[in-house]
Amino acid sequence: MRVIDLPARHHKGSIFDIIRVMNASEQTPATQADPAMTMLEAAVGQIKFAREYCLELLDHTPDEAWFEMPAGLPTHIAWQVGHLTVSQYGLLMFRIRGRSPDDLDLIPSRFRKAYSRSSKPSSDISRQPTVSELRERMGIVYERSLTELKTIAPETLLEPVDMPYAAYPNKLGAIMFCPIHEHTHIGQIGLLRRALGLEPVR
Repeated sequence: MRVIDLPARHHKGSIFDIIRVMNASEQTPATQADPAMTMLEAAVGQIKFAREYCLELLDHTPDEAWFEMPAGLPTHIAWQVGHLTVSQYGLLMFRIRGRSPDDLDLIPSRFRKAYSRSSKPSSDISRQPTVSELRERMGIVYERSLTELKTIAPETLLEPVDMPYAAYPNKLGAIMFCPIHEHTHIGQIGLLRRALGLEPVR
């Protein structure tokens, strides 16, 4: 990643200083740890903002509309919520610390397969969790993931990962990608709501 070296007066003490430190070739893991924790704090703030926005849209969407797929849109709100749940678990929990014995209860195999990136939304309500079940699991994953991020070691953030990630090919980058991914699907939820004839929230 190339960072343009602007005059110091334009960005002294800002996120640009942190990014420059993170990308400097002479930096060691020890000297990168503090900037990484600062960027983690910013990422967590973005994760919280994205989820508040998402829940605001869901709160203004009637339950009976969750499984409707408007003409020309091969998805529905229920799938979006299930997918965000699986993805957040993957980005903030599984990719950070591996699989825990409790994860099979948190994200059962059937649930993961139904809402993974390659899955196809189904309009058959009888084969899917209810709206309340989807919202409950989404909330549990969110709370647990944020709790685990509070205890993450600085050096763990610098461990390498494969795509997807944002900006950095490490676990910090995976965490930073989470709110970007959620906002992408918030846009899809917003489009679905409008196609269903619902008024915009913001």
